[in-house]
Amino acid sequence: MKLVVLDRDGVINKDSPDYIKSADEWHALAGSLEAIARLNAAGYKVAVATNQSGIGRGLFSFNDLLAMHTKMQQALSSLGGSIDAFFICPHHPDESCDCRKPAPGLFKEIRQRYHLSDEQEVVAVGDSLRDLQAAQATGFRPVLVKTGNGINTLTKLSADSQIPVYNDLADFVSHFLQPKT
Repeated sequence: MKLVVLDRDGVINKDSPDYIKSADEWHALAGSLEAIARLNAAGYKVAVATNQSGIGRGLFSFNDLLAMHTKMQQALSSLGGSIDAFFICPHHPDESCDCRKPAPGLFKEIRQRYHLSDEQEVVAVGDSLRDLQAAQATGFRPVLVKTGNGINTLTKLSADSQIPVYNDLADFVSHFLQPKT
C-alpha cells in the first residue's frame, strides 16, 4: 500500500482564521492539486485527515463540507487525480474527542481502513504542530510544509528536530517522488 496522508487547510487549500465555511471560500494553494495528481500518477493513494471544528462550532454543516470536498475532487479529476478518503474530526475543541489532532484517532482510523501494519511507512504532511504530533503518535512519518501555519510551526520545532520541512506540497512531492539512490 502506497499512501500519503495530507492535512487540508494550509496544505491543500488556503486557510483562514475565520474558517473555510463554503465551497465558494475553498481555494486550492498554487500547485497543491497538481502535486496530488502527481502522487496518484506514481501509484499513491492520498487520504486527507482534517480537523473541521467549524462544524462543532455551528459555522457550517456537513453538507457545506461535502460541497467543499466535491469542489476539490472535481478540480483534481480534471488533473487526473483524486483523494481516496477524507477522515474528519467535526468536534468542537471542548468535546475532548480522540479524533481531534493532536490526538491520534484519525490516524488510527486510517491505519484500520487501509489495513496498515506498524512497519509500513506512511508519510503525513501538515502545517501545524498538532498534525505532526498526531502523525508521530501513530508511527506515521511527519513532514512539515511552510504554507498555512507552517512558518509559525517551524519556530516551535526543536533545533534537533528530524522532521523534514518543505516550502509547500508541490515541493514535498517533487522531492518525495525523486528516485531513491
